[in-house]
Amino acid sequence: MSSGTPRSIRFDQRVSDRLASYVASHPGWSGSSAANRFVDEALRMEDHPGVIFRDGPTGRRAVLIGGPDVREVIRAVRSARGSEPGLGAEEIVSLVAAGTGVPARLVDIAIRYWAAYPDEIDTWIAEVEVFEEQQLQAWERRQQLLAQ
Repeated sequence: MSSGTPRSIRFDQRVSDRLASYVASHPGWSGSSAANRFVDEALRMEDHPGVIFRDGPTGRRAVLIGGPDVREVIRAVRSARGSEPGLGAEEIVSLVAAGTGVPARLVDIAIRYWAAYPDEIDTWIAEVEVFEEQQLQAWERRQQLLAQ
């Protein structure tokens, strides 16, 4: 993380202890970097009710409460827009909701989050697409080997 504006914050002792425990169990993190991440995520969740953050195999990412990653919904929206270019915004949201089982309200939340953080979501989508392509190529090589 880059350095930013210094700020003195007093934590309740229980919060301070939990932060210290978190840092101790996450090598490479400092109290400042962990606090920065958690404050940033809390502010994002405040601005985008319905979005939370979760760790996973591809790193920490924005997800919909009770639903998929925000990036997965955005990929579905782009796919729907590409296959149905004449549909209006509400129709695209309805199409994605029907096709994914994600309620339209959550699809809209994902779109609003993407609108606020497009570079972040687009980077995650690009990384997933590279990973998927690598996995497909490995599967195809395996199939070729086994077919011989």
